[in-house]
Amino acid sequence: MPAHLRPLRLGVNIDHVATIRNARGGDHPDPVRAAEIVAAAGADGITAHLREDRRHIRDDDISRIQAATNLPLNLEMAATAEMVEIALRHRPHAACIVPEKREERTTEGGLDAAGLFDQLYPVVTRLADAGIRVSLFIEASERQVEAAMKLGAPVVEFHTGEYAHAERENRARELKRITDMAALAAKNGIEPHAGHGLTYANVQAIAVIPQLAELNIGHYLIGEAIFTGLEHAVRHMRELMDTARPSAGAGLGA
Repeated sequence: MPAHLRPLRLGVNIDHVATIRNARGGDHPDPVRAAEIVAAAGADGITAHLREDRRHIRDDDISRIQAATNLPLNLEMAATAEMVEIALRHRPHAACIVPEKREERTTEGGLDAAGLFDQLYPVVTRLADAGIRVSLFIEASERQVEAAMKLGAPVVEFHTGEYAHAERENRARELKRITDMAALAAKNGIEPHAGHGLTYANVQAIAVIPQLAELNIGHYLIGEAIFTGLEHAVRHMRELMDTARPSAGAGLGA
């Protein structure tokens, strides 16, 4: 199938439903209910980041999310022994390795896959050997794509924060960088994804990049859900993506 005709998947990150729950303690709002709504609204996957400090989802949320829907779970995680053991126990569809610092509000930039090669190699290998599809959350740079190739990662997710927050005069440059690196990844057998800072206003320029197979969007959708409801927010994002790539439809893909 030509690249421009491939369906573009939408993964919805439900972390910040759990953030609101954790602010008061207790069980409400339940991220599992969010996962069910997201599934009904036409998303193709659920993304959740199990942080070292458990500020978002908690350990018991993982199995509950997996049981609640048939959507694949993309577990974002740091490359630590603790997180590897958790991933091996729950066997999510995918594990996206991200950089993590306790003091950051959100993930700041991409993983330095090149600089951390020796640390990442055994993590990628163990996860892959367990049948978990490994993704690396990286900046859109040739150095990082080449490192992903050497690590044997089947997927990379490009950090789109620089694009999303760029001034108008710099946005085209950032978009070209992502476009070029998506093409490089695909040429070398790596499936490119993208995410971070994507909104109704900026998603279509990213969605039209033909090699991209999936976008992961969370904070913006949860924020919009406060005003319009989660189902509406997801459906509208799906519509914008499908308009940008007209032949796209919801589909899980490989």
